[in-house]
Amino acid sequence: MVKYDTVLIRYGELTTKGKNRKDFIRQLERNIRHILEDIDGLVYERTYDRMYIRLNGADSETVGERLKKVFGISSFSFTEKVASDIETISQTCLRIAAESGKNTFKIIARRHDKTFPMVSDQINRAAASVILKNTDLRVDVHEPQLPIYIEVHREYTYITSDKIRGAGGYPTGINGRVLLLLSGGIDSPVAAYELMKRGLRVEAVHFAAPPYTSDNARQKVIDLAGMVSEYQGSMRVHVINFTNLQLKIYEKAGDSYAITIMRRMMFRIAEAIARKENCLAIATGESIGQVASQTLESMSVINDVVRIPVIRPLVCADKIEIIDLARKIGTYETSILPYEDCCTIFDPKNPVTRPTLKRCEEIEEKFEYQPYIEECITGEEIVIAEPKKEREDYL
Repeated sequence: MVKYDTVLIRYGELTTKGKNRKDFIRQLERNIRHILEDIDGLVYERTYDRMYIRLNGADSETVGERLKKVFGISSFSFTEKVASDIETISQTCLRIAAESGKNTFKIIARRHDKTFPMVSDQINRAAASVILKNTDLRVDVHEPQLPIYIEVHREYTYITSDKIRGAGGYPTGINGRVLLLLSGGIDSPVAAYELMKRGLRVEAVHFAAPPYTSDNARQKVIDLAGMVSEYQGSMRVHVINFTNLQLKIYEKAGDSYAITIMRRMMFRIAEAIARKENCLAIATGESIGQVASQTLESMSVINDVVRIPVIRPLVCADKIEIIDLARKIGTYETSILPYEDCCTIFDPKNPVTRPTLKRCEEIEEKFEYQPYIEECITGEEIVIAEPKKEREDYL
């Protein structure tokens, strides 16, 4: 019987790093330990280009499902850990092949320990010969039904027939913190996922407009934050009461420029919160041309009010691509629940698509908006959104 007792984790993109490689790998280990912290008995070992987790009886299915959500992992395998001698290696490969029910196989050996007396090709041939002599399986070097991977180290060798794709990217948190404008729509939760994949830890700011927006709309956003927080552990959400400022904007800006001025005010508030929380940038789920406020002209005049970098990870993605990714990460069905947020509740009929900076400044000169901004910031509510571990797709 196959005895998969160790998880072998491959770093992927992290292997391209230079002197800061160790920092990335240490962050990856911290993230893995965090997502598996409630599982007893795990033993960790880290090497230059691999990480190993000894299961000690832990449920491999639970471990595997959680590891799929850790950014920085290229792939991982459940392996048998055996002594590094060719007889033990060959017999283990034979047992895996005999129990597989497959017709073709290929041995893929990698010799990490250069003192091992056989090179990789010799290991391949030795293990394959034992299988060929004792089973009806045939070698197929191009499309084998059963690839058997062998990784030889000084004391132990790890053998597996399965390679599970990881989430890729960089370990969440290694590249700093970012503040995301999070709505209840489809795009911004997907943007959070993409930001985390590039090693950023995401905080969120959400603009609510009670009583025009409902408690259901607010909870929807918190639920979305909890869903994507599975990839980083938890997420702080800064909930801003935007009602008074939003009503003032619509009073002074009129129908066409209301959305543009509203976004400029949101960016001012987001920048203040980002600096307070030591976030190095703000981020949005905008995609070029998707709506009136996402034309290049609109983005330009909206960006003008902040001096902090603005990251738009979905800027060149089309809506179908964004929806596909939302389905993949499990946020789509929640995002389409019919609870409107402050960006949609006062939907203008004729929003300007090519706003000018001069006109924006003329409108903002009509009222003293700074006290409204300060009211929004001082009245913020911070909610900690956490993964719902009882969800079927989490465990």
